[in-house]
Amino acid sequence: MEKLFKLKQNKTNVRTEVIAGLTTFMTMAYIIMLNPNLLTNFNTGSKLWNGVFLATCIASFIGMMVMAFWANKPFAMAPGMGLNSFFATVVANILAMNIAGIGSYEQAYQVALCIILIEGAVFLVLSLVNVREKIVEALPLGIRLGISPAIGLMLLNIGFGSNNGIYSDKGGPFYMLAHFFGALTPDTAQKNIGSGYSTMVLSVAVTFIGLFIIVILAHHKVKASVLIGMLCASVLYWVGQVNFLNTDPFAPLKDASFVPPFADMAETTLFKFNFTGFMEIGWFTVVTLVITFCIIDMFDTIGTLVGTASRANMLDEKGKMPQMKEALTADAIGTLAGAVTGTSTVTTFIESASGVEAGGRTGLTALVTGLCFLACMFLAPVAAIIPPAATSSALIYVGILMFSGLKKINFDDMSQVLPVAIMVIAMPITSSIGHAIGLGLICYSVFQLFTGNWRKVSILTYVLSLIFLLKFFIIV
Repeated sequence: MEKLFKLKQNKTNVRTEVIAGLTTFMTMAYIIMLNPNLLTNFNTGSKLWNGVFLATCIASFIGMMVMAFWANKPFAMAPGMGLNSFFATVVANILAMNIAGIGSYEQAYQVALCIILIEGAVFLVLSLVNVREKIVEALPLGIRLGISPAIGLMLLNIGFGSNNGIYSDKGGPFYMLAHFFGALTPDTAQKNIGSGYSTMVLSVAVTFIGLFIIVILAHHKVKASVLIGMLCASVLYWVGQVNFLNTDPFAPLKDASFVPPFADMAETTLFKFNFTGFMEIGWFTVVTLVITFCIIDMFDTIGTLVGTASRANMLDEKGKMPQMKEALTADAIGTLAGAVTGTSTVTTFIESASGVEAGGRTGLTALVTGLCFLACMFLAPVAAIIPPAATSSALIYVGILMFSGLKKINFDDMSQVLPVAIMVIAMPITSSIGHAIGLGLICYSVFQLFTGNWRKVSILTYVLSLIFLLKFFIIV
């Protein structure tokens, strides 16, 4: 292990790395079931759903193995949120085009996989020839320093908001801050949330208890504080389910199949590229979609890598991360693996920050997380019993720590303050790391251009700003 991952050089050990890998897995295990739900319009039990489920596990595992053994970084990868929803929209639009030979959602899905294949190939080439690394270097120092606190606020928003979405007879989703704390009185909250009120109360209580367990353990220098806090929160939630909600927390384990549906995957998604239909959707549409996927994925990945690495003190004095090229290549290979197996773009997850906070510093963390994803091909129902309240505790804690990165910003320098402030507010609102970085770049470039400092800005920074302007107002 020492020779493979250079544990002593990175001031860590096997125990810490394993705990960090398990922590990262628990915070992002939701994607294993949610990704096939989103990509198949919640058509659970279908052959396509089974294929996407396996593709999610396998592509994530492949990407993380490259991250572990080549880049030696503690970052986890999986089909990206937002990108998977956009992919599902693209599939629906392709189906609506009434192209001859595309008469089902599955056939349209196989057309869209061709777009992901092209995106992955483009990214692999750009990574190998260092273009993506040059783009990272073109980001102004202020923006690089601001990515971490912006992601922190985004994690806080997820932990307090969308991660604890509750559905009931009144509809939904209902969120912790908006619909529970946002109500004037408990009676109003109960009336608005309906039958989901008891679940909301349990989620709120468990989230805060789990958060304080993590904070107190971390204060006493317990390295496994995040993982222990999540486990305690999970147990509390399960007890609450039995005693207050009268539901069985382990119901997903009953009558569950632990045999991976490889036959369904082979029939629906594995190497199932519909190039005939792809050629008929039009070159302009193809180019537009590829550019859109590339822009979103590129800056989501760059933002996650830079922001998380900043929190882990992996950046040098110039704000650069060693072996960035290898980490970006792992992302590209993960996307190619996703296209081949049958899922949308694979990208680096911001939940990696939870593992980094647990002490993960090397590829061993990514290896452990990847093995957990691979095991979920056989143990998917086990991942399904981790309650959102437990992961919210971890995300809120890590978000608070990352938000503290604002102290590195020079608040007397408006060229730093302006783009960072825009990023910090834009990231949680748009739920997109890439879009927030784009807005920050545009603000930085415009400010420098009209204050006489335009020569201090690299040509590539101006080019990136222009690309984002086109993306926002033309490509959409």
